[in-house]
Amino acid sequence: MTGLLPCAVVVMGVSGCGKSTLASHLATYLAAPAFEGDDFHSSESVAKMRGGQPLDDADRWPWLDRLGTAIGGAVRERGIAVAACSALKRSYRERLERAAGVPIAFILLDGEPAEIAPRLAARAGHYMAPSLLDSQFATLERPDGDERALALHCYRPVDALCGEVFAWLRTELGS
Repeated sequence: MTGLLPCAVVVMGVSGCGKSTLASHLATYLAAPAFEGDDFHSSESVAKMRGGQPLDDADRWPWLDRLGTAIGGAVRERGIAVAACSALKRSYRERLERAAGVPIAFILLDGEPAEIAPRLAARAGHYMAPSLLDSQFATLERPDGDERALALHCYRPVDALCGEVFAWLRTELGS
């Protein structure tokens, strides 16, 4: 896909909604660097989540700054980057974009707890305790109309999601 202004695409949502899967597909199609937000957490934050404790804002700020810096560097070098990051609150999305220093298009993969909980429970080898799903939904602030964001249902086929994302990106960030 060509013809986009330099930007990052961040696939956001609660744990288990399919952020990493969609981000990987988008990055492959766009030939863009891909970032997994989970890789930017501190070891202390990972230990908290593994122990079933939700993160607080003090845990999240440095994480968002690290991820944003990486995303921004990739966009300045390559023109585009894709990341998977929960970005649950508006303030987190704003912090991420400030740290990146480039425009970010957010893609919310939305769903209901009853749909996502089985996915999370079946996931092996991830540190995110399934018991934290309720706290993630409690924290989630869905993007407002004044944010550069697209909300899609997380249970749609990934190819259909990619098609909608690309059509929206052309409209939002086409050059």
